Amino acid sequence: MKKLLRRLLPRSMRGGEVVIPVLRLQGAIMSGGGQFRPTLSLATTAGLIEKAFAIPGPAVAISINSPGGSPVQSRLIYKRIRDLAAEKNKKVLVFVEDVAASGGYMIAIAGDEIIADPSSIVGSIGVVSASFGFTDLIKKIGVERRVYTAGENKATLDPFQPEKKEDIERLKKLQLEVHETFIDLVKDRRRGKLKDDPDLFTGLFWSGKKGLELGLVDSLGDMRTVLRDRYGAKAELKLITAPRGLFGRRLGLGSSTSGFGPDVAGAVASGLVDAAEERALWSRFGL
Repeated sequence: MKKLLRRLLPRSMRGGEVVIPVLRLQGAIMSGGGQFRPTLSLATTAGLIEKAFAIPGPAVAISINSPGGSPVQSRLIYKRIRDLAAEKNKKVLVFVEDVAASGGYMIAIAGDEIIADPSSIVGSIGVVSASFGFTDLIKKIGVERRVYTAGENKATLDPFQPEKKEDIERLKKLQLEVHETFIDLVKDRRRGKLKDDPDLFTGLFWSGKKGLELGLVDSLGDMRTVLRDRYGAKAELKLITAPRGLFGRRLGLGSSTSGFGPDVAGAVASGLVDAAEERALWSRFGL
């Protein structure tokens, strides 16, 4: 009878068995989340993060595979992980797969330990802004750009107008402030571990193996091996996923969805832009 009752209990409540929730964070980091492809933001990950920390156990394992993106969303995800780790008194183990770069690395430092594959990519501690200029194109096709503003700086860095030196200087100042915030966060979380290397905060990136030498990661390995070695061969790795809807479709916890109708064309166009931006982020690392 006792064995039967034990089987009816969730694994996390059975004595002698350790359950380690596993959260997979994969994709570019963008505010709002993509309509047609997975992206990371606080809105799309908050529910999953909270679900992982709600499971009884000594630790939460987070797998990261992200080339970065929005610095704001990166920091919000980082902060939610750290807040829940403190609240639930749990250890956070972060595992780097292909890449944890830029904003992806900012999320990675939410871990009490960072374990990377030796061939993964880590680092890229910097800030980048990119756009296009269309001034010559609109001249060729006979288009006249008309902009009316209340406020002399409302049309800063308009891609259809020539660049202004003062606008570029203002953008670079903003980038330096964001970069400084990133650097301070890394120094705080990796205190006593970082090596004194002049290239550390220049935006360069390295393999997981070199990242270990620089103090960007704590060890090399893979999730299954590390967790089984640490918590026993019988430890259950429980993958945290979004709940399924009525027809089996994954529902993003905390994410927004738009219906069909007039918004579809706009959503498709937005999705194409997001896809191009994401492709550019991954391609920086040869992926």
